[in-house]
Amino acid sequence: MKILVCISNVPDTTTKVKFKEDNTLFDDSGVQWIINPWDELALTRALELKEDAGNSVDEVCVIHVGGTQTDATLRKALAIGADKAIRIDGYPADAYYVAGQIAAYLKENPFDIVFSGIESSDYNGSSVGAMIAEFMDYSGVSSVSQVNIDKDELILYRAIPGGKQKIKTEVPLVAVVQKGIATEPRIPSMRGIMMARKKPLEVKAAVEMEILTKSVKFDLPETKGACKMIDSEHVEQLVELLKNEAKVL
Repeated sequence: MKILVCISNVPDTTTKVKFKEDNTLFDDSGVQWIINPWDELALTRALELKEDAGNSVDEVCVIHVGGTQTDATLRKALAIGADKAIRIDGYPADAYYVAGQIAAYLKENPFDIVFSGIESSDYNGSSVGAMIAEFMDYSGVSSVSQVNIDKDELILYRAIPGGKQKIKTEVPLVAVVQKGIATEPRIPSMRGIMMARKKPLEVKAAVEMEILTKSVKFDLPETKGACKMIDSEHVEQLVELLKNEAKVL
């Protein structure tokens, strides 16, 4: 059984976001790039499943759509433990394009399970995993917080209002995973970093695809006002501010 983990290359979560060219393009100067946190947890769980002798997972690969500047992120995924990395050499213009490129690869190189993080920490689109399932006509399960394999049967738990839903299904499957899929992301060890240099990073040409969306302009959130300190004895003043200024009452 083979698992493919979709990897997004995103700015570090501490990055101060800036835009250029009249707020039409993200300014990536000085940005440190990382594996999308949800994808990193998905990779961690995939590796845990591979290491469990009780199931038949024997290969974990990662895939990404992007240019050569993202190779360092893929090398980190290899250092964490992935067996192989695939980079589709194209600009990830929108979610439809990214999902279509990954699906085109899957049609030529089938995998049993595809893991996709529930969203990326930059654009928060939450749509690539579902689109891959639709392109491939695979079963797709969203909001997955736990994945177990019993022989060839997959047991998934997904978050629902007020509790969890248990699902039993078979491969092929796209699992859109969220917080809880793994406890902590794995950190590359020195041995893993050294071994990553010898692992394959395959680069594939992008297929021709239509791009359906275009970013016209970006706007930063309004600057928050200064914090106002209210004496604990002046409850009436606090209520007045919450009602007429903050407008939360």
